[in-house]
Amino acid sequence: MSKPVVALVGRPNVGKSTLFNRIAQKRIAIVEDTPGVTRDRIYSTAEWLDHQFHIIDTGGIEIEAEDEILMQIKHQAELAIDEADVIIFVVDGKTGVTEADKEVANLLYRAKKPIVLAVNKIDNIKMQEEIYEFYSLGFGEPYPVSGVHMIGLGDLLDAVVSHFPPQEEEPKDEDVIRVALIGRPNVGKSSLVNAILGEERVIVSNVAGTTRDAIDTPFSTQNQDYILVDTAGMRKRGKVYETTEKYSVLRALKAIDDADVVLVVLDGHAGVIEQDKRIAGYAHEAGKASIFVVNKWDIVEKDDKTMTQFVKKIRDEFQFMAYAPIVFVSAKTKQRVQKILPIVDEVAEAHSMRVATSVLNDVIADAVVMTPPPSDKGKRLKVKYVTQVAVKPPTFVVFVNDKELMHFSYERYLENKLREAFGFEGTPIRLIVREKEES
Repeated sequence: MSKPVVALVGRPNVGKSTLFNRIAQKRIAIVEDTPGVTRDRIYSTAEWLDHQFHIIDTGGIEIEAEDEILMQIKHQAELAIDEADVIIFVVDGKTGVTEADKEVANLLYRAKKPIVLAVNKIDNIKMQEEIYEFYSLGFGEPYPVSGVHMIGLGDLLDAVVSHFPPQEEEPKDEDVIRVALIGRPNVGKSSLVNAILGEERVIVSNVAGTTRDAIDTPFSTQNQDYILVDTAGMRKRGKVYETTEKYSVLRALKAIDDADVVLVVLDGHAGVIEQDKRIAGYAHEAGKASIFVVNKWDIVEKDDKTMTQFVKKIRDEFQFMAYAPIVFVSAKTKQRVQKILPIVDEVAEAHSMRVATSVLNDVIADAVVMTPPPSDKGKRLKVKYVTQVAVKPPTFVVFVNDKELMHFSYERYLENKLREAFGFEGTPIRLIVREKEES
């Protein structure tokens, strides 16, 4: 089920990025005391009271001249209005209500979305009285918060999640493999869907951003049912959508939530860029089975080393996804497109693989004998027992005597041994280290 989307909106320098980092509990956005320093809308996932949600920091304001500020703010607010289920309107408690705040408020009145007003930089109790003038913005109770000192975030998030729709798990047909195509606009996702289907089921255009929303296409072949989800592009409306690279991520996030297998579509002609890594990273973090599909291979000038060099480039740039297979295709000429679905079947099977506990422990015991665990200050790590607790992705609990002794390099070693023994092609696997008392 897709997670709700929360957007932080406000004029420059009210502390949106600091609040974003606190809510996401990760230091993702660059924080500086300079208006407009957040150059990109940054996305993350967050959790509060058992509610998981996507959060957007709508920075992206590059100020070139004073008279452009309101125009830029308007663009950001419009994007948030389009994408979000709930909007946190962030204002600065130290400076009071400004004309720019009123401008944002005027846009948000028309949003038809729940708005929660956060008065930031209320760093101590004495400043609480500073919030009352913000009632004049017309969004009801202002919530005093301090992103820097982590004050008031609980009350703010309580208000945010109260606007989420009820969480109802949609019934899911376990026999259907749901495949999401993600990637930058114009890498050929819609053309690839058409090539896989063998017919023009999706509108294809060479203008980046043609696909308005994620499109689900069910089909069957070789006695297997699939749903293809095309997440291409963004709505194009005015100048704000011209740089569509920045704004394709959210659609991918929503599709990843519901997918079994993710096709990370790369442009073989343009090569790998930073945005590709960011989009692929979400699939990895979400624990989804993934395949790199290098499209437009027909227009790449090639010699006998070109494919090897591109594979090396992918492996270097996506070291965190070494498990993901790579296939080179051309949606236009249908070259190697027929190889995609058999690989989808393989990685979907690996993604839902269960391993018998006895076999699992035999493999780990052999691994421990081959390379004994590390020791620290005379105390050695003992791996006592391993059990699989989940699939999609395969997740294992490793019981040890002292989890502080489990170095990430040894954890990686155990993961590699599991992959050697059982394959797990195309899927991340997760190890959870827990302490087991000495008997």
